[in-house]
Amino acid sequence: MTRVRGNKGELAGVSYTDRPERFDQLSRVNVGDTTYELESVWYHGDQPIFKFKGVDTIGQAGKLAGAEVTIPEAERFPIAGDEYYLSDLVGCQLVDDGSGRQMGVVTGWQETGGPIVLEIDSGRILVPFVKAILRKIDPAGREIRVELPAGLEDLNG
Repeated sequence: MTRVRGNKGELAGVSYTDRPERFDQLSRVNVGDTTYELESVWYHGDQPIFKFKGVDTIGQAGKLAGAEVTIPEAERFPIAGDEYYLSDLVGCQLVDDGSGRQMGVVTGWQETGGPIVLEIDSGRILVPFVKAILRKIDPAGREIRVELPAGLEDLNG
């Protein structure tokens, strides 16, 4: 959530999905550690505007501004075999595909205007989320095998 919008408890968000129609089918979302029922979602340009049941004032909405909205796992869209939910990659071990050396753990990601960048050990290493680098992604096995370009690890470290 980026900010309160209007005076009826609505909140403006930022969508990181390539399927924004998904919001129309949701009944609930997580905001931080709390689950909220969705009353409605509409768009102002490409920005989703959320209205949660029970959040009816500017003050109530203001307490949620800045929080991250996630979709409960049970309500996620099915995805293709070569697609991933970024949140499922957090906690995966990054492993050098050639040597087997463990390089760190995915702690988050950044949207940089280009490809998404995985944060390894809270930004100690930043790895572009591109097929040429990520050789095998196994969220269930909690491992991502990579072949980093020469110098990338030194650049970040």
